[in-house]
Amino acid sequence: MMKICVVGGGLSGLVSALELAGTHQVDLFERRPVPGGCLGSYRIGDYWIEEYYHHCFAGDDALLNLFDTLQMADRLVWLRGSTGYYVDGTIHPLTTPTEILRYPHLTLMEKARLGLLTLRSRRLDVSALDGITAKDFILDNLGSGVYSSFFEPLLKSKFGYRSGEVSAAWLISRIAIRSDRGAGGERLGYLKGGFRHFIARLEEEAARRGASILPDAPVEEIRREGSGWIVNGRSYDAVVSTLPPQVTADLTGLDIAKIPYQGAACMTLALGRDVTDGIYWLNMKDAAPYGAVVSHTNFAPFEWYGEHIVYLASYFSGRLPEGFEQSMLADFCRRFSVDEDEVHWHRLAVDPYAGPVYTTGLRNRLPDYEEHGLFLAGMFSPPNYPERSMNGSVVAGQEVAKRVLARYPDA
Repeated sequence: MMKICVVGGGLSGLVSALELAGTHQVDLFERRPVPGGCLGSYRIGDYWIEEYYHHCFAGDDALLNLFDTLQMADRLVWLRGSTGYYVDGTIHPLTTPTEILRYPHLTLMEKARLGLLTLRSRRLDVSALDGITAKDFILDNLGSGVYSSFFEPLLKSKFGYRSGEVSAAWLISRIAIRSDRGAGGERLGYLKGGFRHFIARLEEEAARRGASILPDAPVEEIRREGSGWIVNGRSYDAVVSTLPPQVTADLTGLDIAKIPYQGAACMTLALGRDVTDGIYWLNMKDAAPYGAVVSHTNFAPFEWYGEHIVYLASYFSGRLPEGFEQSMLADFCRRFSVDEDEVHWHRLAVDPYAGPVYTTGLRNRLPDYEEHGLFLAGMFSPPNYPERSMNGSVVAGQEVAKRVLARYPDA
């Protein structure tokens, strides 16, 4: 039996610990008080709500199978998520064919081209698009009008100054995965009570199999010693790091290729009324400190919470501006005619490594599951290319566990 250290208690870390714990001694180090990573949650009164908006898709086979394994598939509900676009101070619903036809900022021909691309997206080979920018792909296939009035604001709000480097592989993958829609909107999955119950069950099951989950335990040292490793003064035979590759490289001194990351700042707030006209996902074309307003209770039932839950989604590089939280809330209140005393509560979650920036050529720069004898898995792993997802992180955790077991078959 080997001693294995898993660094990071996000989804990939918890899943790899779960897979390894049955046959080996596993310690999982998590810097926060509770595991979960980007799938962490707030406890508000008698309910849980995720720090960052989450949902799953019908094609997320590994994730859905894991729900079955953890005996929580009965919590899974399939709901409809409607969409809209906020342009020049006006909310435009874009869920039904009639709403799309009424949208005034694209011509009928541009709408037809966009609709055809959506239909084609599931059949396109995204790996062949890795070297093409999303901008060039849109200009070549849909024209400058669709790019400037529809996609350019979305790309800039998501990726900022690097929006021109983002690959068409990411864009087409994003369109394809979100094309499962009917008259009421996208078909999306959510767990009754929130994904906090998923993280708790993962933690429980990993512990039941023998894993030790160590909260409030940031890793400050990973170094090679003989054929093993030292992590925070403890000896291990193998280490699985789920931290961003550049963070792992800094901790270990190993030459691990960096990949571009960006941060996320997501405000969650509660109101007594709906302010997005019943729309779940409202993209912002107008310049704002956030790129989307995600009205969670226009997706999950209001009755679960007793108040309207709203996310304000923002991405950043470097550091957040001074006073960002206050300016974000003030902008939202002004733009959507909300008095600040109507806000029951608000929280801001900030993660400087929220996800990769899917630049051209990234597919060939992703790190392997094993580098210099160290095992790696996370948002940067192949299952999360060309778009990150909970399913991709589950697969990455399972795959890295297989690599560890195959590397040490006699242990």
